[in-house]
Amino acid sequence: MKKEMFTVIIGLFFGFFIGLNIVAEKSGKVNALNIINVKKSNNQVIGFLPFWLLDRARVDYSSYLTTLTYFSLTLDVDGSILKKSNPRESEPGWYALTSGKADKFLGRAKEKDVRLSIAVFMAGEDGIEKLLENPEENANNLLKDIAPIMKKYDFRDLNLDIESVNEASPAAQLRFIKFTKTLKTGLDESGVGTLSIDISPTAFIKPYLVDPAGVEPYIDEMIIMGYDYHWPGSSVTGPIAPLGGGDTISEFDTITAITAAKKTIPSHKLILGIPLYGYEWETLDDFPRAATIKSTGIVASGERIEELLKKCDNCQIGLEKESEESYVIYFDEESNTYHQIFYPNILSTEKKIKLVKEGKLDGIALWALGYEDTTILEPLRDYILKN
Repeated sequence: MKKEMFTVIIGLFFGFFIGLNIVAEKSGKVNALNIINVKKSNNQVIGFLPFWLLDRARVDYSSYLTTLTYFSLTLDVDGSILKKSNPRESEPGWYALTSGKADKFLGRAKEKDVRLSIAVFMAGEDGIEKLLENPEENANNLLKDIAPIMKKYDFRDLNLDIESVNEASPAAQLRFIKFTKTLKTGLDESGVGTLSIDISPTAFIKPYLVDPAGVEPYIDEMIIMGYDYHWPGSSVTGPIAPLGGGDTISEFDTITAITAAKKTIPSHKLILGIPLYGYEWETLDDFPRAATIKSTGIVASGERIEELLKKCDNCQIGLEKESEESYVIYFDEESNTYHQIFYPNILSTEKKIKLVKEGKLDGIALWALGYEDTTILEPLRDYILKN
């Protein structure tokens, strides 16, 4: 009798499971089989692939990644996807995706079981303010445009990158929460994928537009953009992604940011973004953190730095102890100035992996594929293999 009852129960369970799947497929909603198919690994490595680096990036990053994020499509002020930069020109991110330029990267990732994500981007305070005047309506406009794209290209995640750099009012934060909530609800109902969001480390200590605690219930992953602590417009040279030093020579650092983030966000939702590039400035002095010459800051790719270090006999090469970031300084006889580059390398990756493991974070994100040197990604091989 017990055996017969067990058989009946098992039969009912599988009947319900299969029936649920059939109904869900017909309704277009998420189902248990789809959830299994998009289940994430334990150690996440998300690689952002910008459209402007497609000519420089490798086709296959599957040894280092669990997710490949195409960056990006641009939001218009009504939440729709911007397809034209002007009446005669396609928006570059839209064109690179829809023209097939990104196909080989996306195709190879799918072949190697790397999850695909699509980023939508908006910057500029005026445009963001207009977007959030009608948060629910404009979120639905985005859903209407993005859902077919996600289905067509098999993107399993929508990455939301709204880059407001000003402090925001509580009312503005609430409007953004409404926008995020509506977006998450729509993604769940349609079953097209998860929702991740990019956030500045400063948002954990200042009232920026993206309120971490407010959006947390409506996102699956929160990517801390742990870079650009110094940037091309900085008044002094310094580390791009300092590990420490926030209590001595800097206002803020990566360890402090993660500590602050974990007070409001569960560790299993947190992803640490790390840079694959450096910044180069001109200065009049030859010591680290010297004053920069205005408008001289530029991005220095890992490849350029690697080549410079091979042939620069008179370079001053060092490691800043507090931030644990490398730098190189050399004199330029043509401009009669010094050049200073702060940059990450393979040791930086190892230290960030250790930090993520110790903090029990969900993983690491890379900004951006195409900037890297030949070794900086190597520690990620073992990291993703230990899932």
